[in-house]
Amino acid sequence: MKITLYPGCASEGTAVSYTQSALEVAKKLGLEVKEIEDWNCCGSTVTSSVIGQFAADVLAARNLALAEKMGEQDVVATCSSCYAVLGNVNKKFADDKFKANANDALSKDNLSYSGKLKVRMLLDVMYSDVGLETIKSKVVKPLTGLKVAGYVGCQTVRALREFDNCENPTFLDGIISALGAEPVQFSHKLKCCTGAMALSSPEITISTVYPIIKSAHEAGADVIVTPCPLCQMNLDAYQVKVNKNFNTQYKMPVLFFTQLMALAYGLDRKAAGLDYCIVSPNEALKNWM
Repeated sequence: MKITLYPGCASEGTAVSYTQSALEVAKKLGLEVKEIEDWNCCGSTVTSSVIGQFAADVLAARNLALAEKMGEQDVVATCSSCYAVLGNVNKKFADDKFKANANDALSKDNLSYSGKLKVRMLLDVMYSDVGLETIKSKVVKPLTGLKVAGYVGCQTVRALREFDNCENPTFLDGIISALGAEPVQFSHKLKCCTGAMALSSPEITISTVYPIIKSAHEAGADVIVTPCPLCQMNLDAYQVKVNKNFNTQYKMPVLFFTQLMALAYGLDRKAAGLDYCIVSPNEALKNWM
């Protein structure tokens, strides 16, 4: 299977472990991954309020135009916000007026876009296209005995509502089970972590992250895994402040689901990107490292 990867800005910063582990896992699964050349920020969160909605849409569309030049493969995003932005802009190309105006703007960069590509989320590709049986067949170190809280967050399945059940998602838990681990059910599986609000109002993020970690802990989870860079960053980076503010002692590792796949596939610590974790996963994952 061939996919065109849109890495997104987080892939070169807070979520470098996500991209790294995803690419390593893709090799094991026989996926042919090509990164969009000269991609730019999708404009998530702040761009439309700074430069206006149309300019922000064209900024995102530029990535789709570049992807189309590479072939007709699905555009796959690792980041939930990138998936939401690119997916929504992609839908706008069904409107002839928007398409004409956007392509007029894109022509200044010698680009155009037909609107015919499909924007996908990596979690969806793994579950729907690769499939649980194939995922399971590549496991060499089953994660037997590991209890995992699959934290889906608010954007992953709700932004476009094009895969999984937006109120009762099962894809992430299915992958966890295929790796030999036990997915635990916890009340805050879909709760928002506040996303990029952490930059402007960290106190709100801390108060929101606390019940998510508390819920996973009380459900018996050893680790939390997520498909979202913002979710991973907030739960991992703000856990120390959660402990300080709420007099708790949580040491809950927060990983990307591809990191968990890398471990089950027998990949080493570097390939799994485990050294980027703030909350150490060493104790929870010692049997597989």
